[in-house]
Amino acid sequence: MKKFCLILGQLLLISLTACGNSSSTDVDADIALSSSILSFTASGGDASVEVTAPGEWDATPSDAWIRVVKTGTLSSKGEIKVEVEPNGLRNARSGSVLVQSRSSRAEIKISQEGKEMPSGPVDEPDGYSLVWSDEFDGKELSRADWTYEVQGPGWVNNELQTYVSAAYDGKPVTEVGDGSLKIHCFKASDGKICSARIYAHVNSGWKYGIIEASIRLPKGKGTWPAFWMMPVANDWSKTPWPMCGEIDIMEEVGYHPDYTSSSIHCDSYNHVKGTQKTAERFTKGAEDDFHVYRLEWTEDYIRTYVDGSLLLNFANDGKGNISTWPFNRAFYPILNLAWGGDWGGAQGVDEKCLPVTMEVDYVRVFQKK
Repeated sequence: MKKFCLILGQLLLISLTACGNSSSTDVDADIALSSSILSFTASGGDASVEVTAPGEWDATPSDAWIRVVKTGTLSSKGEIKVEVEPNGLRNARSGSVLVQSRSSRAEIKISQEGKEMPSGPVDEPDGYSLVWSDEFDGKELSRADWTYEVQGPGWVNNELQTYVSAAYDGKPVTEVGDGSLKIHCFKASDGKICSARIYAHVNSGWKYGIIEASIRLPKGKGTWPAFWMMPVANDWSKTPWPMCGEIDIMEEVGYHPDYTSSSIHCDSYNHVKGTQKTAERFTKGAEDDFHVYRLEWTEDYIRTYVDGSLLLNFANDGKGNISTWPFNRAFYPILNLAWGGDWGGAQGVDEKCLPVTMEVDYVRVFQKK
């Protein structure tokens, strides 16, 4: 009997050991990728990576500029198509795609070159270097750099235009060609006045620096072109306009041709109260030729220039008060061509002037070295 129990115990031990060895085969194996490093030029593109996993798998990009298209995720073999958006910034960037299957992890590392700066000479202000520009040398507006606003008439300032994305009624509101950007304002067949309002790097912007554009302004009673800036990722419930701050580098209205102005708006100084800080000057030929409108923005002051000549000089009072100086965070540049409104239409509008065009040779951002 003892011998039988001993043999039975040995058999049980062998059986348990076998079961243990069997479970060890269920431990996840490593994920195999046909490529774990992908490099892209500034223009973006796509590449495919084959996946071999211990079971079902998934893939997640680290950043919004990286997209993935996955096939075969419910099996152990599949493919990831990695798509990278164009990089509109000078600096290179990096990201990744995380691949997961059971307890296994693998990573595809993504790198992308920065955008090339203009091939021609760019006059960099002393102590500054060029960090981003759009010279509009391509054939269409870069969606990596610019975002369209879409809004109906009356959205702000009682303006009459409808802001649309890219085109309306078969007509473009923006065109890029011959080295410049054209922002068109026109009357569509349904009676709508259509135009464009576009934001440069609306989600990142820049804090401090020199921001400038070379612009030829439109002609016509009712036009209201502008080159200006608003704060990035503003919480409008906590810091509504004008508390959030606004920097107007250049504005002009068609009934007062060639008089260009610069303004700042904040809680203490704004046009609703009639306290805004504004400077205006006659800019000869502003509607016939290109002129350079520049903002110089530091922690101590905001200054604007027209063709290198100082226009507005607004100093930080140093009190740390958001009511007088909300300009200590990133802002993004804006280009738009409005029609009518509180200022543009103050003396009426003349639709016989339509269509009209605001033309931009370049937009450049410099920051201190």
